[in-house]
Amino acid sequence: MTNNTCFAPQRVLFEERALDYPLGRSLWERFRKEDKEVRVIGSHNRVTGLPGKDPAEKFKEAKRTLVVGVKKDGEFAKCRPSADFQLVLSTSCPGMCEYCYLHTTLGRQPVVRLYVNVEEILERAEKVIKERAPEETVFEGAATSDPLPLEPYSGALAQAITFFAKQEHARFRFVTKFTCVDSLLDLKHQGKTEFRFSVNTPEIINRFEHGTPRLTARLQAAAKVFQAGYKLGFLVAPIFLYDGWQKSYEELLLEMKDTLPAKAAPSFELITHRFTARGKQNIAAIFPSSELPLSEEERRFKYGQFGYGKYVYTKEQYQEAERYLSEKINVYFPSAEILYFV
Repeated sequence: MTNNTCFAPQRVLFEERALDYPLGRSLWERFRKEDKEVRVIGSHNRVTGLPGKDPAEKFKEAKRTLVVGVKKDGEFAKCRPSADFQLVLSTSCPGMCEYCYLHTTLGRQPVVRLYVNVEEILERAEKVIKERAPEETVFEGAATSDPLPLEPYSGALAQAITFFAKQEHARFRFVTKFTCVDSLLDLKHQGKTEFRFSVNTPEIINRFEHGTPRLTARLQAAAKVFQAGYKLGFLVAPIFLYDGWQKSYEELLLEMKDTLPAKAAPSFELITHRFTARGKQNIAAIFPSSELPLSEEERRFKYGQFGYGKYVYTKEQYQEAERYLSEKINVYFPSAEILYFV
């Protein structure tokens, strides 16, 4: 992918209610002028009739499908350890990463959804912020998606960044693997948004992260974001403990140091690889040739915050990875903050 590539859907489906909103109507007019399948559906939560003769093909078609919908009212879901609450501006993304945790929650046909009622979502966020003030409230904008590829269509990140710039008692953060950052660089964010990039070793990216920009492009985009004054962070995830992982992750940190401006002192969030039984079933169906390490016998079982169990590395492996990576981050980025290791 080039540095400016985001997302070009092959079909666009509109929830009927979305056409009641200005953004929904403008997107309807925009996509009807293009050579795409465009039609109205009853609900953004029920998408049927996608082409494909098997789960793998249907998955790819879902990733090429944009659904324009309305996000219903409801309480903001908690989002530990990343933030206090999820700020859901979109769901799913055009990337096709084999290990994605959304394989557990979104299933085998994770169509890409954007929501046209961003103003209503932000109004509800403002109520929560006022109720919790003067305590600071942190919202995570990428808990259910990578929102950046949809920005040329929704403008939702720009709206959120501008909104949080005016909030005394709140902050916004989101993470992306994509690189189309230019439209966000000149916004007056007032330092209230943390712009993070998800990175991994080139070996992991090349083997398991399909349809996403490569590492060098992500780091170049991160440098631009830092120069624009945003708080910069990196999500190193998922960390795989394969033969030679120590050397690979140290080389990743070295490339980050060589690419970023010398003054950069990013935050780090470190997440080891984990999987669920349901996720494993879906991965086997949509990536039948996957080489992901998904052996339950080599992991320990642990219950997660959302009520389902997951298979994680053993305590000994976990402790060794935490020790090693923390030491190396301190070597290459001595002023950086490690927010958490899970």
